[in-house]
Amino acid sequence: MTDVAGQSGSAPSAGEVARPHTDPQAVLTPLTPSAMFLVVTIDQGGEKAAREVLGQVNDLRKSVGFRIPEGQLTCVVGIGSDLWDRIFTGPRPAKLHPFVELDGGRHKAPSTPGDLLFHIRATRMDLCFELAQLLTDRLDGAGTVVDEVHGFRSFDERDLLGFVDGTANPEGDPAAESVIVGDEDADFAGGSYVITQRYLHDLKSWTGISVEEQERAIGRTKLDDVEIPDDLKAPDSHVKLNTIVDEHGVEHDIMRFNMPFGRVGSGEFGTFFIGYARDPGVTEHMLRNMFIGDPPGTTDRILDFSTAHTGNLFFVPTLTFLDDLPDAPGSVEGEPGEATPPAVEVAAGDAAQP
Repeated sequence: MTDVAGQSGSAPSAGEVARPHTDPQAVLTPLTPSAMFLVVTIDQGGEKAAREVLGQVNDLRKSVGFRIPEGQLTCVVGIGSDLWDRIFTGPRPAKLHPFVELDGGRHKAPSTPGDLLFHIRATRMDLCFELAQLLTDRLDGAGTVVDEVHGFRSFDERDLLGFVDGTANPEGDPAAESVIVGDEDADFAGGSYVITQRYLHDLKSWTGISVEEQERAIGRTKLDDVEIPDDLKAPDSHVKLNTIVDEHGVEHDIMRFNMPFGRVGSGEFGTFFIGYARDPGVTEHMLRNMFIGDPPGTTDRILDFSTAHTGNLFFVPTLTFLDDLPDAPGSVEGEPGEATPPAVEVAAGDAAQP
């Protein structure tokens, strides 16, 4: 969805979020022309394969990207709350939980299955596709891709509603402060949280209203992407409801890397929303405002034209974490890279007697 303006406020300084022993994943990589979003569920019994893929994803990314370095291939992997407890022992991220469904009566944000997220980006779709194929091959028989979206960059960063998307993402140190977990959860410093939703747009209805009405719904001008002044902004506009200010008057940001997608033959036109945040509560607050309303009932006008079909929340650990995974629960057989000892055949006559 089209994003909102905002400035990072009382978040700790960049020095507090960049701990020496952490190496964040590429969550702050700039928007690329192509992206793939894979949401995967892991079957019971597939936990070992999931751990192996987590340990291999960065090497696989290097194997594909090394051949075409100008392709800027990256892959961010996120882990859902339910799977976390199935594959790891020890501490868990403090704010990791399943995505909470929102139902305001008029509009609904569903919570849908998802154990792993692969957010793959590059300047070329073939790089994204090959890495996605390598990842899913390794999960064959252990999990199911429940959502797959191939995103593209549209003209001057516009969504399919015709508005620029991503204008007010924070930059530089404020971006890291908004997205990267700091000392408030020291065991997982350098990580991040990400919420995803797949929206479909009713473009016939949207294009049936005037540009002025569209601008009122978004809270920005369409042609030159200028935010409408606060005193003229509609209370149900997307920008208004997505501006989060705490009790101290501090405005809080997230980083959006939304991508358009679609299939013209079936009339499917959408936006894959993906928002990274240091605290998922900021994104959840935005969504409550949109779907429940602030005040309740004043829901986001854009939802009259855009419907959410999925909803997931994941934790994005550091590369350091992925390189040295915590121990697995006893129910998960073996460790990544461990060979299973061969069975020893015992002749019937040599078997121990009870």
